[in-house]
Amino acid sequence: MEDIQGLTVDGYDAAVIGYEPNRDIFIYDRQKMIEIAVQDMGMEEVDAIEYLEYNVWGAYVGEHTPIYINLGTLTEITQ
Repeated sequence: MEDIQGLTVDGYDAAVIGYEPNRDIFIYDRQKMIEIAVQDMGMEEVDAIEYLEYNVWGAYVGEHTPIYINLGTLTEITQ
């Protein structure tokens, strides 16, 4: 694999579910990130979501900014 420039989020390696080589970005599972924040930071789920939305998911840090997705089937996601 070539030199990867994609940015990562400190403390959330276990939430990485993939890598998109054309754009050189890592892909994270949002739910797993919430679980990590709850466990590692001792937050309630609602607080973890608020923290991640403000400090991580909403941040653009350049062309290699990771993407954060909700896993599930089309039916699961749209219900």
